[in-house]
Amino acid sequence: MAEYLNNFFFGIYPYIALATLALGSIIRYDREPYTWRSGSSQLLRRKQLVMGSLLFHLGVLIIFFGHLVGLLTPLWVFDAMGISHGFKQTGAIIVGGVAGVAALIGATMLLHRRMADKRIRATSSFWDIAIMLLLYAQLLLGLATITVSMQHLDGHEMTKFMSWAFGVFTFQPDVAHHVADVHPIFKAHIFLGLTIFLVFPFTRLVHMFSAPVRYMWRPGYQVVRSKRGPSDSNSPAE
Repeated sequence: MAEYLNNFFFGIYPYIALATLALGSIIRYDREPYTWRSGSSQLLRRKQLVMGSLLFHLGVLIIFFGHLVGLLTPLWVFDAMGISHGFKQTGAIIVGGVAGVAALIGATMLLHRRMADKRIRATSSFWDIAIMLLLYAQLLLGLATITVSMQHLDGHEMTKFMSWAFGVFTFQPDVAHHVADVHPIFKAHIFLGLTIFLVFPFTRLVHMFSAPVRYMWRPGYQVVRSKRGPSDSNSPAE
């Protein structure tokens, strides 16, 4: 049973999550282009948003690109550059730790703001709150993995994740075996990360794919009418 679950969650589930991410995002952009936005609540409460958003986005961007480069770069590239696995592991712990703490502080501020302010909470959808909780849990898991990584400073453990991630994106068979014996906290971190990819198209995170200038070419028009009283019922809408 353990082998079956490992094969499903780390050999099959990644493709389910990534396929949903890609197809779901395309379908949403095509069918609901005006929902493709971050849904800012800045006008309701600005001060806490600015600081929290800055820390959260800066930390998450560093973590995201660190994972992207660290996991998808072939091992031979680091070997050719003379970067040892141990040095890479130590660097990932330091940079990822600092960025993770910054992102967690920012996420705490944003989550408190969204849950404590009645006006913001009233305008928040289920997915607005759910994705914040998922990201918060993922940050906590990521920081928790540091304590385990400190016990493997030779970098050997990290090479397992690199082999797994590279194998998934290159459609190699039996990739799940690379992470079969890693610490459960790493497995939870990977699983939750894949789950965030799975629900990505249904949340405000889709705005990550957009450049603001792209909005000028969206099809159709957005109808806006002014608020009119009974006496203005025959006047044209503005």
